[in-house]
Amino acid sequence: MSENELLLESLRLLGVGMGIVFGFLLLLVGILRLMSALVLRFAPAELPPPHQTDPDDLIAVITAAIARYRRHH
Repeated sequence: MSENELLLESLRLLGVGMGIVFGFLLLLVGILRLMSALVLRFAPAELPPPHQTDPDDLIAVITAAIARYRRHH
């Protein structure tokens, strides 16, 4: 084989290999999107119940955190 034939064959092999990898990645992305759509359709995410915070409890926690910080610094 001449150098030109070897170069063309290597470029052809490069194209086939990259094409296969690119095709597999596209297939993988498509499958993942399909699975995501199916999960969202048949099992929608449940929202957690809203957390009610008492302002007095919040003030107590912040005060305790400030006191602890001042003790250690």
